[in-house]
Amino acid sequence: MGDLRRPRLAVWKFASCDGCQLSLLDCEDELLALAGAIEIANFPEASSMMGGGPYDLSLVEGSITTAHDARRIRQIRRQSRHLVTIGACATAGGIQALRNFADVKEWVAAVYASPLYIRTLATSTPVSAHVPVDYELQGCPVNKVQLLEVISAFLIGRKPAIAAHSVCVECKRRGTVCVMVQGTPCLGPVTHAGCGAICPSFRRGCYGCYGPMETPNTAALAREWQALGASPREIHRAFRTFNAAAEPFRKESEVHGD
Repeated sequence: MGDLRRPRLAVWKFASCDGCQLSLLDCEDELLALAGAIEIANFPEASSMMGGGPYDLSLVEGSITTAHDARRIRQIRRQSRHLVTIGACATAGGIQALRNFADVKEWVAAVYASPLYIRTLATSTPVSAHVPVDYELQGCPVNKVQLLEVISAFLIGRKPAIAAHSVCVECKRRGTVCVMVQGTPCLGPVTHAGCGAICPSFRRGCYGCYGPMETPNTAALAREWQALGASPREIHRAFRTFNAAAEPFRKESEVHGD
């Protein structure tokens, strides 16, 4: 008889808001089917039952911000056949990566009444800066349909079918009029698709929640923003939000000053 063992899934949290894990729980009916096909061995957000490794697939939410985090992610990597990072924190350091552009000791002193008790790294970094990652799923939070696609792909041994185009394509598919044509600065042309172009559908510019698309031309977009009247400070700030440490966004923000 063949091996009837169900693949084992683990979901891990590091420095984050839990939003990407909640995206998995938001799958509702799909989650029931998924639970029937796999063994959810370790998912503290959903269950107090926590089984040990090894795991066929580990989903990791959150950035690495402490020395303990760095040791823990290496341990998880050793226990995982495949490791997928989910969300802006795990793939690009998250909003907390803003610490990378300043003196973290000054920030700690300003925020905490007793800074001497804080043990943190000087930077917030993506998981890929510490261990090999098999796939990165962007978003803040991730799209639950894309998340299910990634899980299914890894469990049956194929490449995830996640489109690499920008938010602009989603606007076209929805029939949404380009907000930049209407005079509103928008990060959509350089941002990875996945949100369904929510903000432009309400005549608001994209905030870049899903991080940079493949080969983004951020310099050309910045020039268009300037033509619309955006100041260097506004452009700088726009590239320093959810994915501030993602290389294309980081480099473009530096062009417009610190």
